[in-house]
Amino acid sequence: MASSKEYLEFILGQLSELEEITYRAMMGEYIIYYRGKIVGGIYDDRLLVKPIKSAISYMPTAQHESPYEGAKEMLLVDEVDNREFLTGLFNAMYAELPTPKPKKNK
Repeated sequence: MASSKEYLEFILGQLSELEEITYRAMMGEYIIYYRGKIVGGIYDDRLLVKPIKSAISYMPTAQHESPYEGAKEMLLVDEVDNREFLTGLFNAMYAELPTPKPKKNK
């Protein structure tokens, strides 16, 4: 099941206090970027983030869920209605997220 544009717009609205939140559509789902780094994505109308140490300590009871069959598990963000929580989560995660590799020109 693909994610809805409405759910994407809701999540983007919840994150509107943060600068440089972008997304990329991919196979009916959405990859979420914060200041150029991949934080997670929207899969089947669920916000999932990378299971890095900062996210785990911010959400110690979060469930691990697979975004799609065969993928590594990610953390399910339950508190999508809480703007402060989401903003805090993304800020807590940012420093630990890997910097994207530069694209090679062919």
